[in-house]
Amino acid sequence: MGHELTDGDRLLGTLAALANPHRLRILEALQVNGRTYVSQLARELGISRPLLHLHLRKLEDAGLVTSQLELSDDGKSLNFFEVAAFGIALTPSAIADAARSLTPSSKNSKP
Repeated sequence: MGHELTDGDRLLGTLAALANPHRLRILEALQVNGRTYVSQLARELGISRPLLHLHLRKLEDAGLVTSQLELSDDGKSLNFFEVAAFGIALTPSAIADAARSLTPSSKNSKP
């Protein structure tokens, strides 16, 4: 049985996903180059595909990127990623609203 995320929980997840230099570089590469498949992105960034997959999963879970699996002409599966449309307004008021909407387990978690 899953639970619905509150705005505060979503904000924490988004900020956690962005709090990594590899993930910022992934977003930058996708923003500049557009839709790219995993192997190409790994070569471009100089990181391994397993590490890239880990970071892409965190970005996708936070709603910052989207993926689509496609078959190439020669039958290979290619997983394409692109930046999702998102905007984050970090104002004192937005943060206060997010803090009030945190679920009890998020309010008690330590950094």
